[in-house]
Amino acid sequence: MPSAQDWINNPLGVVEGMFAQSNCNPEWGEKVVDYFKDKLSEKEAQTWVPSLNDVPLHYLKPNSLVKFRCLVQDMFDPEFYMGVYEAVDPVTKSKSLKCGKYKDVTDCVQVDFNSRNSVTSERQTFYCVPVPGESPWARVIPSTSYTPNRQKRSYEDDDEMDTQPQRPRDSNTGSHSSGDSQRNGDPKRQETEAPSSSSTSPPSCASPLDLNYPLPGEQGPACLVKVYEGWESFKLNDTLEVFGILSVDPTLSGVAEEKDATSLLDPADSMETAEEQRAHSPPPSLVPRLHMVYALPLQHNNPLLPSAGSEDKNAFVTSFLSELGSIRSEFLAYLTHILLGDTLAAEYLLLHLISNVYARRDVLPLGKFALNLSGCPQTSPYTEHLYRIIQHLVPSSYRLPMSLQNMNSMRLVPRKDYAANRLVSGALQLASNTSLFLDETQLEQGQLDASGVRNITALGNLISWQKVDYDFNYHQMEFPCNINVLVASEGRSLLPSDCQVHMQPQMTPPNLEEYLSAIQAAQAPSQMNKFRLFLSVARQLDYSISEEVTKAVEDDFVEMRKDDPQSMSAEDLHRMLVVSRLLSLSFGQTTLSTDVWMKTKHLELLRMSRVQQQKSVNGHEP
Repeated sequence: MPSAQDWINNPLGVVEGMFAQSNCNPEWGEKVVDYFKDKLSEKEAQTWVPSLNDVPLHYLKPNSLVKFRCLVQDMFDPEFYMGVYEAVDPVTKSKSLKCGKYKDVTDCVQVDFNSRNSVTSERQTFYCVPVPGESPWARVIPSTSYTPNRQKRSYEDDDEMDTQPQRPRDSNTGSHSSGDSQRNGDPKRQETEAPSSSSTSPPSCASPLDLNYPLPGEQGPACLVKVYEGWESFKLNDTLEVFGILSVDPTLSGVAEEKDATSLLDPADSMETAEEQRAHSPPPSLVPRLHMVYALPLQHNNPLLPSAGSEDKNAFVTSFLSELGSIRSEFLAYLTHILLGDTLAAEYLLLHLISNVYARRDVLPLGKFALNLSGCPQTSPYTEHLYRIIQHLVPSSYRLPMSLQNMNSMRLVPRKDYAANRLVSGALQLASNTSLFLDETQLEQGQLDASGVRNITALGNLISWQKVDYDFNYHQMEFPCNINVLVASEGRSLLPSDCQVHMQPQMTPPNLEEYLSAIQAAQAPSQMNKFRLFLSVARQLDYSISEEVTKAVEDDFVEMRKDDPQSMSAEDLHRMLVVSRLLSLSFGQTTLSTDVWMKTKHLELLRMSRVQQQKSVNGHEP
């Protein structure tokens, strides 16, 4: 590790040095990005960079390089900033060109606004939040090579939390002590950002600032990520690991009411309302700015598995595949205990947990496997314990109790707020591969209102089409997603599913909670990590079917329909192909074999037999 760490502790010094050597060559920006990419590609270099997810904001050095694992929750309109400006020395009156990139404020006293050498540039702003529903085990442990060094004055001292006076202290935003004497910041610094990003929220404003987390009760830092290159390649709801220069200058929170002739841009040019400025420029003590120099799209957020760009990933996966079979057996036994001895339900739950949308054919998402686990025990809060166990296995998850109150009152679908010009999040704005646990056992008798009907419809569309139609008031905009949906119910779910398995518990523990806790406690941490890796590795394997096996499956389908054409539909065949694919992947096989196809037929026969049996018992379809 470099002793000086200049590129981490003082990245702006690196940027300014490269700008000074560039003679205003437009390609200098690409060289900056390449420089930091090369540095971050060195072995373990990414672990040297402190994480905004793990280190409280007041421990991070301003203008240092930090990383942030996040979801792109909203995309604001592009903003203009002074990319190159001419600074004037107040004593000698000499002029020099300065770079405004990766900054919110300048560090000079005077700027020549009439200089012909000034260059106005454009950047995009993303509003980013931590990955919704991220499991505690999946939150990356802070690097041991980084030792927090608390600033002498926290940023909250510069900008007291006047917008959220009753908000509990959060470990990621630090304490909120008063410091009005420092509110105006350094008078030598001036704003480099356009008025469209400035706040007009007065210090006396008493309404709390909504950080717009998709899920209720979420905590962690939200962040305004400033993007300079290639922002067209990013999409709403992408999950990213952003490496950028941290900006927490306290003057940003009071810029709007303090604008005068020293501002780089005329405040009269701003077309924003006060509400829009408030939403787009929250106090940096709450929502820091992060000037992106490099971003790594995340295919997964499992910290146990090397990232996609890692040289070690292929070797790691190859090594792990050699023991996949034994891990599968242990994992199936674990799930069987959790499902009270029901091996068939455990098989299907295992397949569900490794399913994902791998492609789309027209409007049809391929690979999804929404599971309805019916027959859940009613004598105890079994579904709550089952969800906690799943939460310990997957990197991101959310349990939605489908009570009448929740269905009628919760905001599931994001909507556009035109007054604040932002996307107001909803509980279905989730990262790819999130496990959504719908607890239908909580649904009681009563009347769904219009909002409840819309929420049920949204859940049905999510399950059937893997899409969420965001509400833009005058129209709806379709956003594809990739969310694993498990519906736990007593009878057959009122929601659609790709597969229903009716539980048949083989045991009735006298104390179900103690039994499940004991099963979970019996698993060593190393064993749990193997299960977590199993799910991530199996999900990422490629899969194909040879022409020979395809022909055999088609012939088998014709044979099964020969005696009774009603016994096997095209939908049944599609489901069997999905099950066979997931079975193959769970064994570490990337192509369909005859043995796996026969096992698929056996599992489906047992499952359908249960469904028919339950239908006979109830006198109607369960």
